[in-house]
Amino acid sequence: MSNLKTVAVNASMAEGFGIRGEIDGHTVFIDQPVAAKGTGTGPTPLQMLLFAIGGCIGTIARIAAFQQKMTLRGMQIKVEGDYNPAGLLGKPTDDRVGFTEIRISAVIDADLTDEQKLQFLEQVCQRCPLHDNLSHSSTVVHSLA
Repeated sequence: MSNLKTVAVNASMAEGFGIRGEIDGHTVFIDQPVAAKGTGTGPTPLQMLLFAIGGCIGTIARIAAFQQKMTLRGMQIKVEGDYNPAGLLGKPTDDRVGFTEIRISAVIDADLTDEQKLQFLEQVCQRCPLHDNLSHSSTVVHSLA
């Protein structure tokens, strides 16, 4: 039986290309670089998505290490993705609008062999909801409120 939990955020346009979010008492701000007519006062939405994946993996790693009674001293997660900006600019392109590939690499500070570290990273990624969402299709519904 499914025990679904809903997570919700609200975003609203701020000045220029800025977008402000109020999330559980935290204010989050995204923007565009100055070169793209933004103010550069926050990361872009694409950067925030990649950061969220890295953050989710790091959080799940802490949970998994605790559950496995493993000493995880630290973890550095690099997430990068490739996309063609033509589509979001309204220009014709044969490429999809989103990322064509997202790469995740991690440096794990724990007393494990490289093989064990890779197995741990794979277990963590399998448990990460954001990794799952990007690896599999999810139904996305949009409507007017």
